[in-house]
Amino acid sequence: MGTLTFLRRREAAPGPLEPPPSARAGGPHDGPRDSPGAAAGSVSFRQVGKVYRTPAGDVHALREIDIDIPAGGVFGIIGRSGAGKSSLLRTINRLETPSSGRVLVDGTDLATLDAAALVALRRRIGMIFQHFNLLSAKTVWDNVALPLKVAGVPRAQIGPRVEELLGLVGLEGKQRAYPGQLSGGQKQRVGIARALVHRPEILLCDEATSALDPETTQSILALLRDINRRLGLTVVLITHEMRVIRDICDRVLVLEGGRIAEHGLVWEVFGNPRHAATRALLQPLQAGLPDDLARRLLAAPPAHGACEQLVELHYSGAGAAPELAGIAAALGGQARLLHAGVDRIQGHSQGRMLLAAPAGGLSAEALAGATRSQHAKVIGYVPADH
Repeated sequence: MGTLTFLRRREAAPGPLEPPPSARAGGPHDGPRDSPGAAAGSVSFRQVGKVYRTPAGDVHALREIDIDIPAGGVFGIIGRSGAGKSSLLRTINRLETPSSGRVLVDGTDLATLDAAALVALRRRIGMIFQHFNLLSAKTVWDNVALPLKVAGVPRAQIGPRVEELLGLVGLEGKQRAYPGQLSGGQKQRVGIARALVHRPEILLCDEATSALDPETTQSILALLRDINRRLGLTVVLITHEMRVIRDICDRVLVLEGGRIAEHGLVWEVFGNPRHAATRALLQPLQAGLPDDLARRLLAAPPAHGACEQLVELHYSGAGAAPELAGIAAALGGQARLLHAGVDRIQGHSQGRMLLAAPAGGLSAEALAGATRSQHAKVIGYVPADH
């Protein structure tokens, strides 16, 4: 019952814990709004740079970051270690102050905020962490309630709020448990509930699944996606795993050396990566040539004996889904599927297929057209008796 009330909060009149509409749109301490029409939950970076001063010299963590994060979506920031992901994420709630450029939330330049407005901003931006950051000596209930107690919310209002959040994240019955009694996934659910106590419009996720096993990771990603869809808040997450980006994000930004390598819709970036850093990050998701075929692979047809050509078809998602009957017809009706990895991302089919077909067939260009793939090539030959 409490969860249903929480999920429908945007349709109802503001409750005692709900910031008034004027506060969400920009209260008296918010400073001048550079973009008065900016949607609640939007973030913009304008030529943002970050330099850390160290005894060994300056470290440029971010350089000329200029990008918009639309409100209401799931935005992923990915890059290798040291790419600047955490530095960029933490400028959104001003845990990091840019050395240059501007960060705008809902159209307001964060550099114009005074101390009181900065506190108000941080209550509109929830954050969950890689290592949960729970207080081990406090119960689940107390960990979730803590931000409300710090904000001076009356206890009579705290109780119902904590209960509905624990229901939302699937922790009913765990109110009196301590963090040491919880699994990693349960600890992260406590962290998510705590991050939602002030009904934020933005939720920041700092490597929120990197300490979890694969099955638990999937459950946490599903929960974050569900929260995004039901509550309409903006989720911004950083990760070093393209698998996480694929499973939850709408758009992705790839950082390399503190700069933007590329960005766009997830299916477009996955289907046609343009930067070497993106291709390297995608490599673990792309199946290589099976070892048994690699050992038999020949660069040219053998002088004697029958052979088959190995044809690789690549689908970027920009065209139609692979049509097996058409592929077989294009390869002479004797094609055999040896290996394939095709994903469905944001309604687009992409991946690659490896097939064996009689040698001496169509050219790569003709194959691409006949199979409706975005790229086709003959990668080599194998004896027909393999």
